[in-house]
Amino acid sequence: MILISAQGLGRQYAGEPIFTDLAFEVRAGDRIGLVGPNGAGKTTLMKLLDRTEQPEYGSVYVRAGVRVSLLRQQPDFEPGQTLMDVARSGLASLLELQQELEEAAKEMAEADDQADRERAARRYDQIHEQILHQDAYDVDYRVEEILSGLGFKEDEYHRPAATFSGGQQSRLMLAKLLLEAPDLMLLDEPSNHLDIQTTEWLEEYLSRQPVGMVIVSHDRYFLDKIVTKVWELHGGSMDVYPGNYSQYWRLREERAKVLERQAERFEEKTEKLEAYIRKYGAGQRAKQAKDRERKLDRLQSERVETMRDIVGPVMGFEEVDRSGDIVIEARKLSKSFDKPLFQDLNLTVERGQCIGVLGPNGAGKTTLIKTLIGQEKADSGDVKLGHKVMVGYHDQGLQSLAYDTTVVRAVWPEDDTDWVEGDVRSLIARFGLTGDQAFRKVGMLSGGEKAKAALARLCATGANLLVMDEPTNHLDIWSCEALERSIREFEGTVLVVSHDRYFLNSVADRILVVAGGGKVKVVEGDYEAYSALVQKEKEAAEKAKARAAAPAPPPPPKAAESKPKNKKKFSYRPAAELEKDIAQAEAEAAEVEDLLGQPATWRDPTNAMRVQERHDELKQKLETLFQHWEFAVESEW
Repeated sequence: MILISAQGLGRQYAGEPIFTDLAFEVRAGDRIGLVGPNGAGKTTLMKLLDRTEQPEYGSVYVRAGVRVSLLRQQPDFEPGQTLMDVARSGLASLLELQQELEEAAKEMAEADDQADRERAARRYDQIHEQILHQDAYDVDYRVEEILSGLGFKEDEYHRPAATFSGGQQSRLMLAKLLLEAPDLMLLDEPSNHLDIQTTEWLEEYLSRQPVGMVIVSHDRYFLDKIVTKVWELHGGSMDVYPGNYSQYWRLREERAKVLERQAERFEEKTEKLEAYIRKYGAGQRAKQAKDRERKLDRLQSERVETMRDIVGPVMGFEEVDRSGDIVIEARKLSKSFDKPLFQDLNLTVERGQCIGVLGPNGAGKTTLIKTLIGQEKADSGDVKLGHKVMVGYHDQGLQSLAYDTTVVRAVWPEDDTDWVEGDVRSLIARFGLTGDQAFRKVGMLSGGEKAKAALARLCATGANLLVMDEPTNHLDIWSCEALERSIREFEGTVLVVSHDRYFLNSVADRILVVAGGGKVKVVEGDYEAYSALVQKEKEAAEKAKARAAAPAPPPPPKAAESKPKNKKKFSYRPAAELEKDIAQAEAEAAEVEDLLGQPATWRDPTNAMRVQERHDELKQKLETLFQHWEFAVESEW
């Protein structure tokens, strides 16, 4: 079923077209990744689909009854609204349905004649069907599942929403949208402000949803896990590719090569025809040359266009002075605030390494890197920077940039008199800020432009130890790749905090995992190495849990001088066979008990009754089997 479609869609800004003549459709169950460089118009397109903005050209058609919701980046809470109030506001339509169901039930009970009663019953059935379709019988469970999955704790549910941090408020808006469960979700950077654990929960949750989705994200791991189709918006038009991000990238490269070969063959044919025409145009073969001219005219109409290349910024860090071989040395380093962040940490960072730092939000990652470079004082232990180490720090909030100054002045190194304006402009152009962007106030830049300016400023310091806190925030995919290449080519040392798994896998030589509760684990290798280690530990824990949960063999019967007179008599079966039956029945009983613990079981009363009856049957069966087993053991004696 087509949920939404567009024909001839166009939008412009300040008289300049952002995109033109877009045509597409989104079907139920489609999970579409919308990618493209910063400024291509991705957010604008999402607003057109949400109909909060109108196109200059073309039209957007939304199927009747289809609910479309856009993830809001700027929260707007009513005074006094708690976290739970905001989350439950996403369920307004479901709560209205429940109210209507109660009213329909009341109408049935109070109907004076059969016709009114049947009319009320039909209304009741229709509303009941809608409630089942939207899973409205399990509201409280859904709210708690989503709030917990997005990292909120139960003791925060009744706290005023306005008192949470900006990142937490963004997560709350995501929770509200997920609870709305519209037919089409428009998710603009949904993994922003999420740590890796929460992002993985969101990936699993979205993968289970049957609704349509259009997702803007620079998180390449996220796109790989979720999307089934990719829209590439660039240069005013859009190309569509099947599959996830990795498949899109592979198909894009293959398509580029095919088009390039076709263009080369076109040029070869053109050159041959033109050479023939020049050589024989006025001679004995003029007739043949005239024929070649007609072929050349036809050929020009078949000109092959090569792939519209998306070029990211060059970036690249400067050559730096060589530091000592040991860049950071920490011994028994500890730090706490209201809880332990890290304790007795021993760490040696060598020149040329890139150390990735990851962990849950609030675990202390930023505090750790600041302590390692001396910006925070440790509670105990020692940390030393090596010989000739110069530190450059990129903060997550981009506070290193003066928002009321121009980009040129914000990037210009204050204590370096060798720089001139031309040098600074060349530097920021290398990081993707060109033309009049150099003289715009920092506060007027987009998030992506600010991030590039901050990286340019970091480069200008000439530091040989680059310390970065979430440097890929706000960068598009092509800028992320440019930064990854720049870090790999950098001759100094890098310490980087990131939730971007693709980025960490591309640059990190070692991973510091800040797990909370004072624990920091050092993993040799990139993110894939860390992920493999986590999977291995998870499998070992599951095996240990399974062993612990395995039913113990039945206890040996106590010796008795005489058999109980009132013991039930059973037909003879070997005790070993009965033990197998007991194990099988216990396993099935465990599965049924698990079903009884799932809210989904209770959404259908008939199904719930059937499961409950099966559980009672198994309990009775086990009781009988144990009696039979005791009888068999005593008989074998």
